[in-house]
Amino acid sequence: MSQHLDTGSPTLRTIAHYDHHADQFWEGTKDHDVQQNINALLRALGPGQHEILDLGCGPGRDLRALKTLGHHPTGLDGSSRFVAMAKEYSGCPVLHQDFLQLDLPAQAFDGIFANASLFHVPSAALGRVLGELADALRPDGVLFSSNPRGQNQEGWNGERYGAYHDLNAWREFVMAAGFDEVEHYYRPQGAPRDQQPWLATVFRKLNHRSPQGTMEKRSRRG
Repeated sequence: MSQHLDTGSPTLRTIAHYDHHADQFWEGTKDHDVQQNINALLRALGPGQHEILDLGCGPGRDLRALKTLGHHPTGLDGSSRFVAMAKEYSGCPVLHQDFLQLDLPAQAFDGIFANASLFHVPSAALGRVLGELADALRPDGVLFSSNPRGQNQEGWNGERYGAYHDLNAWREFVMAAGFDEVEHYYRPQGAPRDQQPWLATVFRKLNHRSPQGTMEKRSRRG
C-alpha cells in the first residue's frame, strides 16, 4: 500500500474497510462457488501448469483452489489483513499492492484471475491499470474478470468504492488496453438476466500492442 496516496482516495478507503472487516468477509465468502469462473480462465489458458496472478485475492480461497489444481498462483491484495490470511490459508506467495500503484514484473504470468476486484478501480484510472496488467501477461496471456454490472455509474457504497460497467463499456476499456474478447457470461448461472448481477469476461492479450501498452480504441457491439 503506497504511503504517498491521499488516505481519502477510493482505493485506500476501500482497503481500510476490508482490513477492518477481514474476518467477517472470510466467513461470508469462504464457501462461495466460483468454479465456473476458474474453469473459464483455465479453458482459455489451455493444458499445462500455469503461472496465475490472483488479483484481489482476499483471504486466499481461490489461490488455494488454483494451487490444488496444479497451477502456480501468486496473490495480490491491498489489504494487509487479507495478505496475511491468504499466505497462511493457501501457502502461496502474496503481493501487498494497491491496484492504483501496481509494481508487477513484465510478462510474468500466463493468466490473471480478477474475481470481484477490478470494479473497485475508478474509471479514470481503469485504462492505465488494465494496460499494466497486459504488460504483466506473457504473449497470448488471459485476463479473467468478474464484476457487478450496472449502467456505468460509480461511487461509494458505504465505505467501498465501485464502478459498475455494462458489457459494452467494459469491453471497450479492456480492448483499448490491448486485449481481444474470448467470451463473456452472466452470473449466477441459469438465473433470469435481471437476476444475474455479475458480468464475467475472458480476454486474451494481443501481441501487437503499442510500446505505450495501449491500442487504438475500438468499439464492438453485441
